[in-house]
Amino acid sequence: MIRIGNASGFYGDRLSSMRELLTGGDLDVLTGDYLAELTMLILGRQRMKDPAGGYAKTFLRQLEDCLGLAKDRGVKIVSNAGGLNPAGLADAIRALAERLGVDVSVAHVEGDDLLPREGALTANAYLGAWGIAECLTAGADIVVTGRVTDASLVVGPAAAHFGWARDDFDALAGATVAGHVIECGTQATGGNFAFFTEVADLRHPGFPIAEIEVDGSSVITKHAGTGGAVTVETVTAQLLYEIQGADYLGPDVTTRFDSIALTADGSDRVRIRGVTGGPPPETVKVCVNTLDGFRNSATFVLCGLDIEAKANLVRRQLEGAIGADGITWTLARTDHADADTEEAASALLHAIVKTPDPARAKAFSRATVELALASFPGFTMTAPPADGTPVGVYRPEYVSSAEVEHVAVVAGQRRVVKWTPGTAVEPRSVGWTDPGTDFGPTRGVPLGLVVGARSGDKGGDANLGLWVRRPEAYDWLVRTLTVDRLRVLLPETAELEIERHLLPNLVAVNFVVHGLLGAGVAAATRFDPQAKALGEWIRSRQVDVPEVFL
Repeated sequence: MIRIGNASGFYGDRLSSMRELLTGGDLDVLTGDYLAELTMLILGRQRMKDPAGGYAKTFLRQLEDCLGLAKDRGVKIVSNAGGLNPAGLADAIRALAERLGVDVSVAHVEGDDLLPREGALTANAYLGAWGIAECLTAGADIVVTGRVTDASLVVGPAAAHFGWARDDFDALAGATVAGHVIECGTQATGGNFAFFTEVADLRHPGFPIAEIEVDGSSVITKHAGTGGAVTVETVTAQLLYEIQGADYLGPDVTTRFDSIALTADGSDRVRIRGVTGGPPPETVKVCVNTLDGFRNSATFVLCGLDIEAKANLVRRQLEGAIGADGITWTLARTDHADADTEEAASALLHAIVKTPDPARAKAFSRATVELALASFPGFTMTAPPADGTPVGVYRPEYVSSAEVEHVAVVAGQRRVVKWTPGTAVEPRSVGWTDPGTDFGPTRGVPLGLVVGARSGDKGGDANLGLWVRRPEAYDWLVRTLTVDRLRVLLPETAELEIERHLLPNLVAVNFVVHGLLGAGVAAATRFDPQAKALGEWIRSRQVDVPEVFL
């Protein structure tokens, strides 16, 4: 068995997590996931200002506190904190180790950076696990990478530990599932969990650990005495996060999510077994970020009477000052009649401008401030607007692996890592036959009384995974939550392309809502630009639920 704990789910996660994992119990490998589509854009803008930057600097702060501790405990560290400059981060770690007097071998993985791409700020291919495995097999104590798939941070150490072959697809798929569960940190231990009120202690949830065995099966757990919980449902929720259909495509293996079997394995322990896999696809995904003008925003507080008229006035005034082009308006009717507090009597009017002209983005700020004494009664804003920020647009591209050089750099030597031969992966759908069961009388209640949800973003698309708490309710879920019904429950999706994928082994359905988030989080004008709360919205909607399930 190899015991792998993940200390970071995003760039900005809990700073103390590395020390918590290292001191809380046994560990063989500590991973850290710092990269997301938005993070690559942020690092790209940093690199424009400082070509020596482009990596997650908080990772260095954590190592300064924990490098000696990890060395003493014999824990390897693998992280994608290298971002756009893994070689630069590796050099910075060596300098830190020398200053601290800690003798460690530092290696890095590169080759993901595919600039120049037309108009791109960043263009990074998703590398797989074998470069990481090469570094660890060669004796590295710390491996930093650029853009690799999140699960590769777990698959690489497991493959090196067990000596898996390139075509050990079932084992690789099992490790991929384990990596997908722990990649987002405390989302696997009760964070962002639909039924959070049932978690006994969520004040300071522990970070997740995957105990992976030679066949790729695993147990998801956490250190004893830490907060949060690891249950079949917390693991199910994370498995449904940011996926699509039955096949989870990666650069090393195609993982069949309809083969996953989850069982409780004791307190805060969930066993994952039965996962099968096949050859990876022929192409490699590339994360491309481009700059597309500038944006600015303001939120006006409208209190009391005549809310619509107040909103119309400020809209006419602002558009008269800088023009209507590129301004998105959203009126959130949070106000209540005859309210007993001023806040409860107020609505929020959001204005967002997107423009190719930085001067116009800045003029938006002045125009809103100049309305302070000349607009609706009770004029106020939640905060004064800034001068505008660049807009980043994400798009996925797909290239042949032959166009991507995957390189492990160990002890100054560059080792080219071969790609696993890919194959054409045809989309699969899991079938379902309605048994025609009569579930008896129903009652109109919020869907979330019987259904859990986890949602998120993939570029401009939203992912919405839903599962039932009782297996016998699965047929009802599939029968009830069709694509057409989803459009009724979530009117924002009514005109969009929607896919529905069935995962009966997880008693779940997964929806992919194309285009809900426009050009991606950095360019989105939607209230919830990453669709993180989309699942909670649908759980609050009233549906007719069979009383037998209540």
